[in-house]
Amino acid sequence: MSPTSTPGKPARTAASAAPIRTRRWWLQVHRWLGLSLGIVLLVAAATGSAMLIADPLDKALNARLFHAPKAAKVDYPAVVNRLKADTGPGASLTLRPPRGEGESLQAITREGWSGTVFMDPATGEVLGRRETSGTVVGFLFTLHSSLLGGETGKAVLTLAAFAYLLMLATGIYLWWPARWSQAFTIRWTASRLRAWFDWHRVTGAVLGLLVLVSVASGTYMAWPPLAQSVTKLSGAPLASPPAVRGGPPRAEAIGRAVDRALAAFPRAMVGYVQVPAQANQPIRVRLRLPDDPHPNGLTSVWLHPDTAQILQVNRWSELDPGTRAYAYVYPLHTGELWGWAWTLLTFFIGLALSAYAVTGLWLWWRRR
Repeated sequence: MSPTSTPGKPARTAASAAPIRTRRWWLQVHRWLGLSLGIVLLVAAATGSAMLIADPLDKALNARLFHAPKAAKVDYPAVVNRLKADTGPGASLTLRPPRGEGESLQAITREGWSGTVFMDPATGEVLGRRETSGTVVGFLFTLHSSLLGGETGKAVLTLAAFAYLLMLATGIYLWWPARWSQAFTIRWTASRLRAWFDWHRVTGAVLGLLVLVSVASGTYMAWPPLAQSVTKLSGAPLASPPAVRGGPPRAEAIGRAVDRALAAFPRAMVGYVQVPAQANQPIRVRLRLPDDPHPNGLTSVWLHPDTAQILQVNRWSELDPGTRAYAYVYPLHTGELWGWAWTLLTFFIGLALSAYAVTGLWLWWRRR
């Protein structure tokens, strides 16, 4: 009798046993990746979907912070002088001017107190303050982007993204049907264990590539070496700001800097104005041009901190390939690339990835 045979059953050859062993091995890989790094993906997916709801809800519930009287033009000297008086001269400032009628100006401060100051753009009056991690939205963003762990958390998220790629490959291998007539069948009338197993298997195969787009785009933003590698492979030089000589920017120079940046690109929208804290650093006016898909814009105009003279212009379409990719990767990940339909799909992609983790954990526990 063959070593692989049993009484009353035909002998099983080594050739027929090999696919079974291979399948079991891939099942173990899929299962233990899901039970380890899959938990990280659950956190990232759930917080990403939550932010899509929390952000507009926050603006609706806290209108006093996000709305200000209509102003024809931002008074940058008044805004910067007020911020310097509150935070001190050593603070680094990133100003987000209004992008629509009735919006307030948001100033992100670092060095010392870290948070956002909401201001009337015409007068510099402070409407309110928030610490970076002092709100639900801020907490969700920090948890989503770094697991509350800074650079270490970003590295773990990157590792989890590569784990998802392997989970997707093994999942499709395990799903691949012998009979295609049953490939997309979910037996809801069977036992609960069977029904959720079918759901996990079928939706993983159907939505897996869409989820991969979300995971990969998030990884690209979280781990800068990916963008740097793209640029190095292309042979293009990395974009860098110009070196300058001069003191920290004066309040009067900020307004002139914005005016000159807009004169260079009259149809642009001002996304951010970065006011450096230290000497020998230029002012950066970040613009969104009409053909730029990035919602905040990636075109940069660098200006002298004393004279507001234009030192360097980096149009988004002329950036190095790794940096230019952010113009599409960022709105692709946040759901802003193709309007509300893509935003809604992004929300459900996050829910689907969360559900994979939950159902996978539940199935493993029940089978034990």
